[in-house]
Amino acid sequence: MNILYIWSKFLKKIRGNAIVNSIIHPTSKVESGSHIVNTTFDKHSFCGYDCEIINCEIGSFCSIANNVKIGGGVHPMDWVSMSPVFYEGRDSVKAKFSVHKRKPPLRTIIGHDVWIGQSAIIKQGVTIGTGAVVGMGSIVTKDVAPYSIYAGSPAKELKKRFEDSIIQKLLQIEWWKFNDQELKHYANYFTDPKRFIQELGL
Repeated sequence: MNILYIWSKFLKKIRGNAIVNSIIHPTSKVESGSHIVNTTFDKHSFCGYDCEIINCEIGSFCSIANNVKIGGGVHPMDWVSMSPVFYEGRDSVKAKFSVHKRKPPLRTIIGHDVWIGQSAIIKQGVTIGTGAVVGMGSIVTKDVAPYSIYAGSPAKELKKRFEDSIIQKLLQIEWWKFNDQELKHYANYFTDPKRFIQELGL
């Protein structure tokens, strides 16, 4: 393996990450360079390098690629000025002329088993449904339905991952709530959704 590649990976790893006022499940992982604020990660979820995730709830078994941005603040567009010199909060401006209160940020919800591609941007307050896919580089400004594939700027639905009957049964089963023993038992059927559903008696 190329020594320069190994060295670059090592440098990436040792940067550390910033996790503030957040709860990360012990089975989940956040890679170095990522900034996580006011956010929760449920079990077996993964966050790649250099992500910024603010005020978000992330479900179980989610896969978040590198350089993804979720949540974040908004400027008060209905005020005379949108500049942070007129509202409260810690920021980089050198002067304050007032400290008006802004509306509280909206919580962004990421369901279970969601895959978010590299460099995607998801607006605050959006809900990404369970089983959904967000393509790399997409800009998501509206809710994404469960088990749908979205891509583009702005992101639009390309197709559903499965037919509606399978989607409804998967949502009914809620396999992401299974304990580890149940997951090991049914894991052999995960490559075949119809067989998996049959094994559950539906």
